[in-house]
Amino acid sequence: MTTARMPRTRDAGLTAGEVADRVTRGAVNVVGERTSRSLGEIFRANVLTRFNAILGALFVLVMVTGSVADGLFGIVLVVNSGIGIAQEYLAKRKLDRLALLNAPTTRVVRDGALVVVPTTEVVLDDLIELRTGDQVPADGTLLSSAGLELNEANLTGESDPVAHPAGDEIRSGTSVVAGAGRFCAEAVGADAYVNRIAAEARKFTRTHSEIQSSVNTLLRYITWIIAGALPLQIWSQWQTAGYQGWQSVVIRSAAGVVGLVPEGLVLLTSLAFLLSAVQLTRRHVLVQQLPAVEGLARVDVVCLDKTGTLTVGDIAFERVEPLGRRQVAQVHEALGALADDPNANGTLTAVGTSLPAPTGWARTAGVPFTSHRKWSSGTFAGRGTWLLGAPDVLLADGDPARARAAELAASGRRVLLLATCAETLQSPTLPRSLEPAALVTLVEQVRPDARETLRFFAEQDVAIKIFSGDNPRTVAAVAREVGLDVGRPVDARELDGDLDSLRAALSTGTVFGRVTPEQKRAFVRALQADGRVVAMTGDGVNDALALKDADIGVAMGNGAQATKAVAELVLLDGRFSHLPDVLAEGRRVIGNVERVANLFLAKNAMSLVAIVTAALVALPFPFLPRHLTLVSTLTIGIPAFILALGPNTRRYQPGFLRRILRFAVPSGVVAGLAVIASYVLTGSRHGVGRADFATRCGVVTGTNPVTDTACWQPGTGATITLLVVFFWILSVLSRPLRLWKAALIAAMMALATLAFVLPVARRFFTFDAPADLVWQSLGLGLLGGVVVELIHRLPASRLSGG
Repeated sequence: MTTARMPRTRDAGLTAGEVADRVTRGAVNVVGERTSRSLGEIFRANVLTRFNAILGALFVLVMVTGSVADGLFGIVLVVNSGIGIAQEYLAKRKLDRLALLNAPTTRVVRDGALVVVPTTEVVLDDLIELRTGDQVPADGTLLSSAGLELNEANLTGESDPVAHPAGDEIRSGTSVVAGAGRFCAEAVGADAYVNRIAAEARKFTRTHSEIQSSVNTLLRYITWIIAGALPLQIWSQWQTAGYQGWQSVVIRSAAGVVGLVPEGLVLLTSLAFLLSAVQLTRRHVLVQQLPAVEGLARVDVVCLDKTGTLTVGDIAFERVEPLGRRQVAQVHEALGALADDPNANGTLTAVGTSLPAPTGWARTAGVPFTSHRKWSSGTFAGRGTWLLGAPDVLLADGDPARARAAELAASGRRVLLLATCAETLQSPTLPRSLEPAALVTLVEQVRPDARETLRFFAEQDVAIKIFSGDNPRTVAAVAREVGLDVGRPVDARELDGDLDSLRAALSTGTVFGRVTPEQKRAFVRALQADGRVVAMTGDGVNDALALKDADIGVAMGNGAQATKAVAELVLLDGRFSHLPDVLAEGRRVIGNVERVANLFLAKNAMSLVAIVTAALVALPFPFLPRHLTLVSTLTIGIPAFILALGPNTRRYQPGFLRRILRFAVPSGVVAGLAVIASYVLTGSRHGVGRADFATRCGVVTGTNPVTDTACWQPGTGATITLLVVFFWILSVLSRPLRLWKAALIAAMMALATLAFVLPVARRFFTFDAPADLVWQSLGLGLLGGVVVELIHRLPASRLSGG
């Protein structure tokens, strides 16, 4: 990969032929990392799971018995996996296409021209140009540097910018916070330093998800329960029906274990996240980490930057106020010369738009702007050094211009000071003697939707904090314009750096000005130390550190690449007003997955109670697998799929797993006891008790059908009772009932009724339902439903939402 190297001083860069040769040799900047799964990984994740393995083994055993009808759960298993694969693949294609359109790019010199290419297309020996906000895409040696400063926190853990002159080695994984430079790519892709020493640090990592963590905990518990219940189920069924043949043991045992498997829970949880991400792309929001959709719904404080968030981000030059004996024309010339910079920041770009570069101003040296020092400079041959920056940084204490600058800032304008000195500045150290030349004002347009967005967050009890590098008075004026109660704006330079002081300031303050990137990061950590869930928005490279540490980082689509790279969400059109949409999607995901998880866990609890009780009283398991397939499909499978994708406006409440356990487990226990009671009562009333069940009612298979329909009645009664209890659970979890939810439940009840009415369905499911049995089973089911209602009304387990 390192053969046929080109001279590093070649200014024209690589030729097209040389690029093609390196691509052929694989000397490209690709390390094989992805932010989504491949088709093969999607297939394995949806098919090769421990629960699918359990169900697959049971399906094979049931098929060996010849009871094809009882293998119906195998078809459901295949359908579930197929839906999961198809939905995830379609979502992956949409998200990957959008991610590709917003992938990071790099400036390279090829064939003597500066071009922009995707970062993954950088090749070995490329001549790369770096500017403020760029990520360093490869390792190499600087050929030129114009005040280049890098943030190397990813490699060293230190957040202070590091200056790099020509000749220094720089490494991938860092980002440019000031200046510009060019270097030759000497190591790319897997050979780059950051990938060699810390491959794990570059992998796609997920935001913490309470939902996924809780579901994983449930699955772990259920796995251990199955491991204990399986031998108990086999033993009990062998004792009650073993002498009728191994087929009876297999079928009844399979029915119990099938009831313990939450076959659709993982599928629906994953689909809820994926489809929410796809839905948000329609609102110009790129979800770079799927759990971030849920994460924003848990956020209780949003930290904003003023520029680009409350304002549209496009600042405009307004006017100058000369100081002393300076003339407006001279001030305009100096500003135009400073703005004539290929690495101009947003402020200089705005100045340059209104003031053209003058003739006769030749730049000989300069210091680039950083958020930390808040000024930049340029030295021009024969015209001295000119500085542009924050008045409170450049002006001496007691200077009368400070009062005028504060007055202008209080009106919401961005105010800068233009100053001059005779010294040539080549290091970021202010000269002792500066002559103020003019105050420069710029204006920003407040976003028309900012007031409404902030009002929405206030209604949702989400606190707002504004961190800006601008003058606190300027920030406060803009905040008031969008309806915030700002109180007393805080100058961050006056704050102590210790955690307790920051926590105290954040508890009372809303607007913070003159905030450095390090302070933004410290503010986020202080809020988290108070137990807050923090979202941080930003667009500049100075926001990257805070975004990385926040629970949810939100970057603007026109922001620096380094900022977008660490964000969980990217607002592609830069509109802050999309955040309520993300919050709504997060609430929908959390609320709906909670509903779905309750349904599945209630079924698991019911099956466990039925298994244990049947073993204790020496009864056959109350159901055949086909019975549980019917109940699961109509009361859990189909409704859960629809509910998981439906609207839900319930506010986030912590304790996802605790609430599920408090409602689903007791409800499942009630259902299991009601089923056993129905089974025993029906068998004794209709002459099919424990003593003669085995002699009259053998195994029901395709080759050995039971013709005595009285043998069908205990299972029929148990199924009716279970359907009633689970439809009650479904109605509880669907509240408040909307028309579409009521129609869904009614449709499922109608299908369930057909299974007992249609002759072909009765034969298939082995149902025999005389009127007295129906009323008895309905009564037991309704009694169970009333107990479920009482459980729901307990404050600890009560659910609400849309």
